[in-house]
Amino acid sequence: MHSDKFEQLRKKKSDAVLGGGQARMDAQHAKKKLTARERIDYLCDPGSFEELGMLVTHRSSDFGMQDHLHYGDGVVTGYGTINGRLIYVFAQDFTVFGGSLSETHAEKICKIMDLALRNGAPVIGLNDSGGARIQEGVRSLAGYADLFYRNVRASGVIPQISAIMGPCAGGAVYSPAITDFVLMVEHSSYMFVTGPNVVKTVTNQEVSAEELGGAHAHATKSGVAQLTSANDRDCLDQIRQLLAYLPQNCEEKTARLDYTPADERRPALIDMIPASPSQPYDIKGVIDECVDSGSFFEIHEDYAENLVVGFARIAGRSIGIVGNQPTNLAGCLDVNASRKGARFVRFCDCFNIPLLVLEDVPGFLPGTDQEWNGVISNGAKLLFAFSEATVPRITVITRKAYGGAYDVMNSKHIGSDFNFAWPTAEIAVMGARGASEIIFKKEIESAQDPLAAQSEREREYAEKFANPYHAAARGFIDEVIEPADTRIKLIRAFASLENKVDNLPRKKHGNIPL
Repeated sequence: MHSDKFEQLRKKKSDAVLGGGQARMDAQHAKKKLTARERIDYLCDPGSFEELGMLVTHRSSDFGMQDHLHYGDGVVTGYGTINGRLIYVFAQDFTVFGGSLSETHAEKICKIMDLALRNGAPVIGLNDSGGARIQEGVRSLAGYADLFYRNVRASGVIPQISAIMGPCAGGAVYSPAITDFVLMVEHSSYMFVTGPNVVKTVTNQEVSAEELGGAHAHATKSGVAQLTSANDRDCLDQIRQLLAYLPQNCEEKTARLDYTPADERRPALIDMIPASPSQPYDIKGVIDECVDSGSFFEIHEDYAENLVVGFARIAGRSIGIVGNQPTNLAGCLDVNASRKGARFVRFCDCFNIPLLVLEDVPGFLPGTDQEWNGVISNGAKLLFAFSEATVPRITVITRKAYGGAYDVMNSKHIGSDFNFAWPTAEIAVMGARGASEIIFKKEIESAQDPLAAQSEREREYAEKFANPYHAAARGFIDEVIEPADTRIKLIRAFASLENKVDNLPRKKHGNIPL
């Protein structure tokens, strides 16, 4: 390599770094789609990124490819820091062969994935690729397989985050799908195995790229994307925010932020539950009152909205939260919510993040659609995920805890460490009306006034089970607490579980009902 050519490459890299740093503060360019180098510079701490493989070129000589050599071969790879923490990162460059993956392109990514795994640091992929480089045939496909294999080997060992920042098609979508979190940029990123043209050819269906695999489609319909953003910078900001709740690897715990104790009572929780058991309320209001101010970071917000999941902090500790959402489907568990919850619970368990469950669940959503789409096996995924989790686990029952859903939502019976209940909690096989109709069916039908008899028996059942004290008497609830004291109880309970050790029986791995 001639020295002048090398200096040209260094200057090009330096210019991109400086421009990206200024762009971080430049609001007028907020909607601009960034280059691969600008994305990395914006993501990493200023001046921290060290590039690897800048001079790599492809090895293909077929179809005139020898006349089109590009240093870096369409991907920028290296390591840097985010808030002082080591991370490994790659950014695909769509301006070079559409960001397509070649043999050397794959080798560069595999190299930093290997380094990330050996050094116990998160790996972040900024994806912008049209898929396999067709000029290289099976060599490109082999490169994808090498990536997939490393994604699986690293799963549960180091956090893996994928940002989709442009069109990603074919094999380019499977590596992100294996990672822990997928982020997408609205109106500029797409994910699909086969594009709109192929869909039209095969099915005669007209569909746009946005409708088929845009950020909104994957955030609301498929559930592939956990987070969406308005532009590149917002997406990269979300990665930095997400990373703050995560440890470096499975052997570490998330750093605890400084916290000064104050008055931890939250009187706003006293009137959070409506007087009518059928009236909804927003579980996010409960979450905000329980966690450190402004710390709740929701994941999968637009998918399966009947279950809320996300990260937060309690007295500076990072925790994962799973909560039924009464404002959507009354907080029932269904196929999508069960799958969403199971994935989140398993991630938290992988990386030593304690779990808080806020429970208000009337049961599993009934219907042929649910049964035919596997609510049994999908509900079992959530049950399996909680049962195998060894991190500290605490449940607070705010209102309803009915049927099998009571068991599934981190009950004492499947290994929860502490189970609290508000005085408004109702713990039973089903609601008072349904239960009384079954238990007292003959008596009600033969009564002179069936409606009065029904009302009386319903009240009798509610007095016995529409409260948490029967369960507390059996030890299934550790304490019935005043809502205003919830945060105090959680701070103390999580502190007591700081050094929890719970070893599972020796085995290769469980067989979760996929």
